[in-house]
Amino acid sequence: MRRAALLALVLALLGAGPAAAATPRTTLPDVEDEVMCVECRTPLNVSTAAVAEQERRFIRRLIAQGKTKQQIKDALVAEFGPSVLAEPPRSGFDATAWAVPIGLGALALGLVVFVVRRWRRAPAAEPEPDAAAGDAAEQRRLDAELAAYDS
Repeated sequence: MRRAALLALVLALLGAGPAAAATPRTTLPDVEDEVMCVECRTPLNVSTAAVAEQERRFIRRLIAQGKTKQQIKDALVAEFGPSVLAEPPRSGFDATAWAVPIGLGALALGLVVFVVRRWRRAPAAEPEPDAAAGDAAEQRRLDAELAAYDS
């Protein structure tokens, strides 16, 4: 009985190790490069404004509480507003910040494909005019013009 309990305890401890290692602890640089200084509108990791220091202290407090990166970003939005995020939310009107560049890229790609296909499709060479191929009246007119040119 003791062996089974000991074996179960060892297996539980071994199973908890990888699970704990799978969730790395959030650090200030992890969050700092994804948020903006609300005062100067620069990334927080390069801002030197006083408000940026206030944001960093807020983030350090949340990291000390064991919050995840997403929880910290949510708390920053709640504290400072949605303009604190470096990238806009992917919903509502802000979705246009994602959709417009993607749409323009697709349009440009389609235009390039269209132009390349047009260039690759060589125009059919027009056949050389053959003097014998024209009708007799055309041949006489051509002969008369050539004779007038030579004289």
